[in-house]
Amino acid sequence: MPFVDGLTVMLIGLAMGLALGSFYFFFRAREDEKMLNSLIVPAFVIGLFDFIAGFIMSFSWPLPGGYNMLFGDPLLLFGLIMIMTSVAYYKKMNLGLIPLLSVLLGIYVLVGAYSIVQLKLESGNNLITALGLYIFAGIGALLAPIAYIKPSSGNKYLYYVEWIILGIATIFALVIGYMGFNSHLASPP
Repeated sequence: MPFVDGLTVMLIGLAMGLALGSFYFFFRAREDEKMLNSLIVPAFVIGLFDFIAGFIMSFSWPLPGGYNMLFGDPLLLFGLIMIMTSVAYYKKMNLGLIPLLSVLLGIYVLVGAYSIVQLKLESGNNLITALGLYIFAGIGALLAPIAYIKPSSGNKYLYYVEWIILGIATIFALVIGYMGFNSHLASPP
């Protein structure tokens, strides 16, 4: 079976999920229920895609070293969290422990950022974009418990900060994905 490299589409799927998470906080700050409800189906579908892609990468992707763990595992967990959140929101349930599970994922991602530097897994521009993605996504996940706070006028800025942080992570995922798309087309495996 030939090696098929789906990493670029996984990065675009990650970017889509981060963008949906970002807009969740934006719409919550504005208390716009109609727009929040419009995120349910896309969050479920993108969450399912991220879960499946992360699962495949975690358990069967033939990359060297620990790259399966570095990207596949967090993508799998992010997909699960998106699925859980979309189902909970659809059923009008409270988020329960889901934001705390995001904190655990955030720690994992930030440890990944540390490992990228400490183990010299990336260099040059790739180091900057990889660290940007991992640091902003990790911080965004750590701040997910903001969802427990009602977005009153004094607390709305927290929601907007989370929107910006996840938005920046989205941009890094898109940059890496689109750069990878071009380079993978130039020299396929």
